[in-house]
Amino acid sequence: MTVSLGINPLTWSNDDMPELGGETPLETCLLEAHLAGFEGIELGIKFPRTRDELHPLLDKHALALVSGWYGARLLERDAAEEIEAVDDHLGLLADMGCPVMVFAEVSGCDPDRPMSARPVLADGQWSQFAERLTAVAEHLAERGVPMAFHHHMGTVVQTEDEIDRLMETTGPAVGLLLDTGHLTYAGGDPVSVARRHASRINHVHCKDVRPGGLLDRAQDQDWTFPHAIVEGVFTVPGDGTIDFPAVLGALGHGGYEGWLVVEADQDPAKAHPLTYARMGYRALAKAVKASGI
Repeated sequence: MTVSLGINPLTWSNDDMPELGGETPLETCLLEAHLAGFEGIELGIKFPRTRDELHPLLDKHALALVSGWYGARLLERDAAEEIEAVDDHLGLLADMGCPVMVFAEVSGCDPDRPMSARPVLADGQWSQFAERLTAVAEHLAERGVPMAFHHHMGTVVQTEDEIDRLMETTGPAVGLLLDTGHLTYAGGDPVSVARRHASRINHVHCKDVRPGGLLDRAQDQDWTFPHAIVEGVFTVPGDGTIDFPAVLGALGHGGYEGWLVVEADQDPAKAHPLTYARMGYRALAKAVKASGI
């Protein structure tokens, strides 16, 4: 079993809140990702969107493109429409040799709403949603970029029970992205999910939760997701409360191979990017050794 360590550019700038790190050049992000020790990086809003521009830029910093986020609307359109909508993004990831596509369902999501107001699937909606999702996943697999479905705060797949139902109702082409931070925020157990769905997990976001009661406050006061980010609920591995050796041990026991991506939604004005990137790399590399992978 082998894994590679990557990072998400959220450490330097936030796609959904451009005021966070908006002034930071992409060149700085890539240089510091390499300096911190990472082998790859996920796509961000500042990245060029053609292979001819992106490949030499990443190659200059000895970084592979790991993946890229896609927000689907399968509750609003059918599989054929989604396949058409995703085509440009899929083409770039395929051209760059990405092993997975980070794929989330964002229908009905509103970042200005508290978490309690998120969209929720009724029992009667699951079958159609799973059918459409499976069809899109099979298309992605045929193009060589398997789906890594991202359970995410504020979406219709947020809780541990919803992850279980997603895995029960979709076909094997739907891979699962395990996000330790989102799952902890949602009240779930990353170790348990890693054990239960090891055969379907094909990508991992390693996000920690900062100690000191911030998560409790976010849950008790029903913060919006952007407010939780700005207040510092999330951090890099090694700076929070999640037991990464246990999570990675469960993944390793299930035979996981692939990328482990440090993804810490933070305000770079409060969390110096290179400092936290290095901290996340060191902690994650140590956790990999401790886990036996």
